[in-house]
Amino acid sequence: MKFSLFAHMERISADQDQKQLYDEFIELCKIADAGGMHAIWTGEHHGMNFTIAPNPMLNLVDVARHTKNVRLGTGTVIAPFWHPIRLAGEAAMTDIITEGRLELGIARGAYSFEYERLMPGMDAWEAGQRMRELVPAVKGLWQGDYAQEGEFHSFPKTTSSPLPLQEDGPPIWIAARDPNSHEFAVSNGCNVQVTPLWNGDGEIENLMGKFNDACAKFSDQPRPKIMLLQHTYVADSDEDAKLGAVELNRFYCYFGAWFMNKRDVTAGLIEPLTDEEIAAHPFYTPEAMERDLVIGTAATVIDRLKKYEALGYDEYAFWIDSSMSFERKKASLERFIRDVMPAFQ
Repeated sequence: MKFSLFAHMERISADQDQKQLYDEFIELCKIADAGGMHAIWTGEHHGMNFTIAPNPMLNLVDVARHTKNVRLGTGTVIAPFWHPIRLAGEAAMTDIITEGRLELGIARGAYSFEYERLMPGMDAWEAGQRMRELVPAVKGLWQGDYAQEGEFHSFPKTTSSPLPLQEDGPPIWIAARDPNSHEFAVSNGCNVQVTPLWNGDGEIENLMGKFNDACAKFSDQPRPKIMLLQHTYVADSDEDAKLGAVELNRFYCYFGAWFMNKRDVTAGLIEPLTDEEIAAHPFYTPEAMERDLVIGTAATVIDRLKKYEALGYDEYAFWIDSSMSFERKKASLERFIRDVMPAFQ
């Protein structure tokens, strides 16, 4: 099982300097590269200081300048916000600039906050249909002279300009949860990225089951790779693990508030949650975080990850976004590289 870093700029207070946040993001990427991690993933979001990432390919081109070996992944671009010709060309140019290190992750998107602003009136179902039309188009444009008469985009024969450096284009990853998404990915020769969020090992097993079912249904296709994305905190003690669970619980309460899209947002920042609101959340608690996420000392983390490796996951992405201080993120990542990864070599 390979290990990757999944990271964004996180801004939760108007007091935080955005340039400093970007510099800290780059520093985490450099640590991951020097420590032998397989890839760095960063996503696409708009108008949300909670996750500052307007175009992941801009970030990845810069990350390439600061690193030597890591693969560079979009985790993920939001399909309905892209025209196929534009995505094919920009991804191909990124692949050239990064010397063939690009991995292209694609998703339908998750936040109605973004849909309202970039695609008013679009719902999650339509976003999913747009993704299903986009992926074959991008692949076709990389092959050349591809024309499309689609529900959302139609164009005469076109070839991606430029063409990507990697033969047949960068590997494409599909963010999948339901069986149909797994089947779409496998049947289209794409890898799969799954995110169990706060639902624990049961969902991690369930998601692998959906992937295996899709592979069995489309057994004529080569078996793609599957990556598990999970919030991770490697603690220096049991007491530190408890603190990490408290911090990640606060992060998830904010994540849930952004997802529900009911709180006021001013200058890119959501109306702060009170301690009482956080304590009263119906299913987010520090205890649930410690149970369902990967939080603990190195020995605890190794035990959890060995289970995921045994299930068949090819890649584990250390999701470092947590609203923790940079110092705590850095220390956790360094412990992961020093104390956890060697157990899998």
